[in-house]
Amino acid sequence: MSSTFKAFVKKPILLLIAFNIITGLLIYKDFGLTWDEPYFYGYGDALGYAYSPTEWFSGHFDLYNSYGPSAEDHKTRGPAYLLLARSFAHGLEALGSDYASAWHLVNFLFFQLGIYFLYRISKRWMSSSAAFFASVFFSSQPLLWGHAFINPKDPPFLTFFLASICLGFEMVDAISQDSKDKTKKMFLAAFVLGIATSIRILAPLAGILVFIYFIVSMAGKNTPSAWWTFIYYGIIAILVMIATWPYLWEALFKNFLSVFVLMSDNPTTLAVLFGGKVYSASDLPRRYLPTIMAITLTEPTWPLFGFGFLLGYWKLFKNRAPDFKKQITSLSLVFSYFLILLAYVLIRKPAMYDGMRHFFFILPPIFIFTGFAFEFLIDMLSALFSSSTWLRAALGFLFIVPGINGIIKLHPYEYAYYNAFVGGTGGAFRNYETDYWLTCYKEAVKEINELATQPTRLFVYREASIAANYADDFLDVQDLRKKHDPLQPGNFILVNTRTNEDRTVFNGKPVIRSINRGGATFCIIRQVP
Repeated sequence: MSSTFKAFVKKPILLLIAFNIITGLLIYKDFGLTWDEPYFYGYGDALGYAYSPTEWFSGHFDLYNSYGPSAEDHKTRGPAYLLLARSFAHGLEALGSDYASAWHLVNFLFFQLGIYFLYRISKRWMSSSAAFFASVFFSSQPLLWGHAFINPKDPPFLTFFLASICLGFEMVDAISQDSKDKTKKMFLAAFVLGIATSIRILAPLAGILVFIYFIVSMAGKNTPSAWWTFIYYGIIAILVMIATWPYLWEALFKNFLSVFVLMSDNPTTLAVLFGGKVYSASDLPRRYLPTIMAITLTEPTWPLFGFGFLLGYWKLFKNRAPDFKKQITSLSLVFSYFLILLAYVLIRKPAMYDGMRHFFFILPPIFIFTGFAFEFLIDMLSALFSSSTWLRAALGFLFIVPGINGIIKLHPYEYAYYNAFVGGTGGAFRNYETDYWLTCYKEAVKEINELATQPTRLFVYREASIAANYADDFLDVQDLRKKHDPLQPGNFILVNTRTNEDRTVFNGKPVIRSINRGGATFCIIRQVP
């Protein structure tokens, strides 16, 4: 047996990630381009300008050129993830992949780091098998699985925010124990926190949680060197943030503050379908986020979380390990950021849209606590039956079945998942947003390519440029909402069902095809008779 295989067996999380990667390699080309991606990836392509010495000394260097085709929108978005990922995406393109699929695979690969850090931090409080279950359960959520491919914004932030906390706690442990590798851990934790902050302005919250853990861990110890190590940690994180965010180079404090103010409310005029009614994103009821969290995660999630929350604290208080204070503090800090952000949304009521994607990073604590519930159930069943290995596998499989079922049935629209509490994705259709990012355009336009027997026009209501990515040469794609040539017999019309727009846009024209999954229709193709 090779040493590599032994390592995989001893660390099942590596088997999970390997399985995910193999699966991802088989399906990554299936996902359609979202309406948020083209300009964002264009931002990534333009970033090289800011780091080019040739441009610096050209005599006409203009930092604005590094913000991409949608500069005013994207310059305030930290580009650290794009800087890290762009070379991998370009490499896949050089190997023959189209740019959208290349980015989808790279996005998915980076998400595997999030799964790994969920496992790594969970092991602080529970057994390896329980931490592994939490990771599998997290990984098998259809909502997260789908976003892992098509979303270059929110899953990367989840990954680096969670990594910042995990590595920050480990750094503090090394400092408090005066470990030889404390400096190495400090540099790694600082780098990851800097990247996370450059991705989204909320990341310093992770640094605050690490600082509180540091205060508790160092209580009663007179170690000035420990404080200096922590100060270096903060300085390096700030330097990494600045280095990876060109917008801050113009005016560091002013621009940082302006981004913080902007993102605290995230103003937008988007319409959102919620509970069968169309709201403005800034006027949604307070129940929006709790409702979406309840109906877009698989059915066992919240019962396992509630059970695990009680069991987790009961376990720590019952065992009273020598490092009890650090364990209870670290677990409470991890849970606190879920509570803090949830309370902020309920009290402040910022503009929200696209489900809960902006708040994916607060989900890991929920899945960490599911590990405590699994651990308790396994211990209880192991006391009754002899074969604990098969029990772990059978029980774990039972809990992940709803997620696996959703992933298979909805592919490649997994992100449109809703659980049985609202009748699945079919029950959510017409009541809640499903394919709100219009990924169905890829499948729809491919069908139109086959239907068109001669050169014709395709009129697209909303984001025609996405549909144009998949159109054959003889298909002239035009934006239905802008000035265009008059409709002619044989022309096609592509309409999405976001906020039920298909019910009002050329409703009288016959529907010749529709893109469906799980009882929901994501977009329809009409044709002028």
